[in-house]
Amino acid sequence: MSMTRNTICRRPQLGVRLLPTVLAAVTLAVPAYALAQGAWKPDRPVTIVVPYVPGGGTDASARATAKLLGEQWGQPVLVVNMPGADGLIGTRKVAEARPDGYTLLLQTPAIVLTKHAPSFTGTDPLASLVPITNIAQSPGVIVANGKFPATSLPELIKYCKTAATPCSMGTGENVAKLFGQQLKAEALPNLIVVNYKGTAAIITDMIANNVNFAVTGVASALPHQKAGTLKIVANQGTHRFNGAPDVRTVVETGLPQYEYTTWFGLFAPKGTPPAITQSIYAAVREAMRHAELQKAIASAGAEPLVNTPDDFAAQVRKEDERFTALAKRYPLN
Repeated sequence: MSMTRNTICRRPQLGVRLLPTVLAAVTLAVPAYALAQGAWKPDRPVTIVVPYVPGGGTDASARATAKLLGEQWGQPVLVVNMPGADGLIGTRKVAEARPDGYTLLLQTPAIVLTKHAPSFTGTDPLASLVPITNIAQSPGVIVANGKFPATSLPELIKYCKTAATPCSMGTGENVAKLFGQQLKAEALPNLIVVNYKGTAAIITDMIANNVNFAVTGVASALPHQKAGTLKIVANQGTHRFNGAPDVRTVVETGLPQYEYTTWFGLFAPKGTPPAITQSIYAAVREAMRHAELQKAIASAGAEPLVNTPDDFAAQVRKEDERFTALAKRYPLN
C-alpha cells in the first residue's frame, strides 16, 4: 500500500539537503597558485546550481564560503538553489547552459532515477551532462522513533513481520522510494510506504510516532539521536561512521542488497572541453587538502571523496546500471 503525505517542504535529499549547499560553495575554493600554468581559469563569475531547497543556516555558511572562494579565485562564485520537479528544474538549467565552465551542477545519485520516475519517463538528464568529480560521500541511514524496538535492520524486519499493526516507512526522494518498494517486496509485504515531500515532515512524524521509520541522511538524524527522540537503526554505508560508531552497517548484518551511499558530484553541460573539466577537477583535488573544507564536509555528516572525471563517469555509470535494474523490478509510483 502506498500513500502520499502533503507537506509544506519541497524536497529532501535523503536527509542531507544541507550538504549540497555546503559543498557547492567550497568545492572550488582553491588558491590561484594551485592551478597549473596554462590551465583554464574563469575571468567572470561562476554559478553552481543546487537543484534542491537551501539548507537554512548551512546555506548561509555556504554563501560565506563562496565569498572566500571569490576572493581566492579572483571571481565571484555564486550558489543558486533551483528546487522543483525532483531536482529536474535546476538540472535542466545547467544542461541547457553554454558548455564553457561557468555553469556547474551539484547532484546526487537521485539524478540517475529521474528517467524511471512515472512523471519523467524517458527524460534522462545524464545524457546532457558530463561528470567532473565527486566531492564527498555520506551513507544513508535507517532512522526510527526513539522507542522503536530494533537496533539493526534484521531486528526491524523481524519486529515488523510480527507486529500487530503494520509498520510504516516514510520516504522522500526517489532513492528512498525505491528502497521502500524493495524492502516491501523482498521482506515486508504489509509495509505501508508513505511518500513525503520533505525530510522535516518525516522527522516530525517519526518523533510523534505517526510513522515508524524512514531513510534519511546522517546529518538530519544525528541531532535527534543525541536528543533521544530518534534512533539510527542501521547504517546503509559500507563502513561505520564516526558520528554513530556503534551502529552496524547493513553489510555487517548480512543484508548488503540494501547498501546505499550518497555521493555529491559536480557536473557540467555536455560538450564542455576536457581542459576545463580537468582544471576544475584539479582545483577540487587541491581544495581537499585544506582543513577548512574537510571540516565543512565532516560537519555535514559526510567524508571527502575526490576522483578524476573518468573515474567519476565510471562511478555514475555503475550507479545507473544498479538503479535501472532495481527500478525495473520495483517500479516507482
